[in-house]
Amino acid sequence: MAERSFRRQRGRLVGLGFLSPFFVPFVLFYIGPVVYAAVQSTEVTQRVGGIFGTEVTRFGGVTQYAAVLTSGDFWSSLSRVVLLAAVQVPVMGAVALLLALLLDSPRVKLGRFFRLAYFLPFAVPGVVAAIMWGTLLDPNTSPIYQAGLHVDFLGGSLVLPSIGNVASWTFAGSNAIIFLAALKAVPPQLFEAARIDGAGDLRIAWSIKIPLVRPTIIFTGILNMIGVLQLITEPMIFRTITSEVTSGYTPNMLAYNAASTNQYQYAAAVSVTLAVITFAASFGFLRLLQRRSEG
Repeated sequence: MAERSFRRQRGRLVGLGFLSPFFVPFVLFYIGPVVYAAVQSTEVTQRVGGIFGTEVTRFGGVTQYAAVLTSGDFWSSLSRVVLLAAVQVPVMGAVALLLALLLDSPRVKLGRFFRLAYFLPFAVPGVVAAIMWGTLLDPNTSPIYQAGLHVDFLGGSLVLPSIGNVASWTFAGSNAIIFLAALKAVPPQLFEAARIDGAGDLRIAWSIKIPLVRPTIIFTGILNMIGVLQLITEPMIFRTITSEVTSGYTPNMLAYNAASTNQYQYAAAVSVTLAVITFAASFGFLRLLQRRSEG
């Protein structure tokens, strides 16, 4: 009996040992910073003893959150990423799905080459992609502008679509590869049965392939929406080449700018507020789709 208990205990320890390479970094570098940010967002720093006095940090309750929620800069930045997510995520998802359907078609040749070509932009670092597209869109260096198309893609009304274009170029191919993996999991007998019934490629894609990969489409759509709400790399690079992108252009840029000016508690409150909004939007979107599918 004692030996059996010892073996069971040793099995649990071995299991924890195998899980530790994931859980230890996860707790240290994900859960830990989130908890620290949540605690820091409830603090305020005040200077005691006049201008040359010392700074004292104390518990401030929801003071930082009140400052965030009454800030026009925060709501302006949030409205930009929400607008971008509402337009860019569906468009990029549609393009990625079209690419995946084309790659899945038996009529397409050089499938491996096109899979690599579509995935390649995802392997390019976001900073490099933003610099490359910034050079292409900057009127001073753009071959498009020099060719006679005098459109300022970095102007006030087009800089946000330009940022969305960079994000779509980067992630559309990787989304297509995910959709293609889901399409490859569909039983081929369904396609054979549909062809026997007289269905063509378009009919098979619309009535069989797309409905069966719908969970994958929803999942990637939610991930893309979360990514857009947390957008920072592309607008940070664009800020160096256009004055239309301010330091608080997106919520993450607002938090970064606050942290760079030693307003750590305010930056933490912005980050936590954005995380809560992102979670609520993702959960609400998922529940809405589930209710529609059940109804």
